[in-house]
Amino acid sequence: MKKSSNYLLRSLMFVPGHNDKLLASAVKSEADVLLLDLEDSVLPVSNKAVARMKIKEYVEGTDLKKKLIFPRVNDRESGFLLKDVHELTIPGITGFMYPKSQSAEDIYFFDKLLETIEYEKGYTIGTFKIIPLIETAAAVLNAQDICKASSRVIAIAFGCEDFITDLQGIHDKDETSIFTPRALIAMAARATNVIPIDTVHINVHDLADLEKNLIIGKNLGFEGMLVLHPKELPLVHQYYTPTEEEIASAKLMLELSEQAKKDGKGVAMMNGKFIGPPMVETAKKILTRAELVKNRI
Repeated sequence: MKKSSNYLLRSLMFVPGHNDKLLASAVKSEADVLLLDLEDSVLPVSNKAVARMKIKEYVEGTDLKKKLIFPRVNDRESGFLLKDVHELTIPGITGFMYPKSQSAEDIYFFDKLLETIEYEKGYTIGTFKIIPLIETAAAVLNAQDICKASSRVIAIAFGCEDFITDLQGIHDKDETSIFTPRALIAMAARATNVIPIDTVHINVHDLADLEKNLIIGKNLGFEGMLVLHPKELPLVHQYYTPTEEEIASAKLMLELSEQAKKDGKGVAMMNGKFIGPPMVETAKKILTRAELVKNRI
């Protein structure tokens, strides 16, 4: 059984790995996860070696303030993957975001690469986790298999812009063209007990549109969001953090459910409604999530 519930992944913020200024400011942000990038934002190609060096220095020499660190490595066809992983399997790195995850085979390959390096360096096998990035039509259709390909997979994340390009579609204002892949990714993740992470919001200065997307994402079952700019973090955390009212309601629901069991009643009542097993399970998840947030602060 995957232990994805042990991870708080409300916000996963991309940070170019070769940019000293952005690396320095990122640790001061409220992001739960820093995705220190070695891939798309690191150009020209000569900067990739620079990014590896800077990320290593950053992780080894910075108080990360309980942040989880997941470098986004280059894909297996790039020629850079082995260097990325070999240099950055170090203390302080939680795992890696793997881009262009087309199928379960990609994740199995990456799992075995990590296993080989862990064995070589003396780490416990399974130390480094994986967050596959779902960026193509094939990946969306293979999402459940991707989730099941390795016990290291704790979450999957949607990359909508590459998906739309692969689909040869249009990212419309109403988000209709990405609604179905979002739903499929969330379902694939929940079906395999990993955390679904929603796509980035490109218009970082349009916070009203961000809020609209957060509502859609939360309704679909997402548990966090990819983030491009620190100004997005307050809203992202607002929507993906249990409210005081939700926490109080969850506690009361569990108390009433336990009391009903002690009294020999079949089901408990709360505000005139029956408390069924799904509601009890939801209440437990809310309290687990609230505890993760409490421990993160």
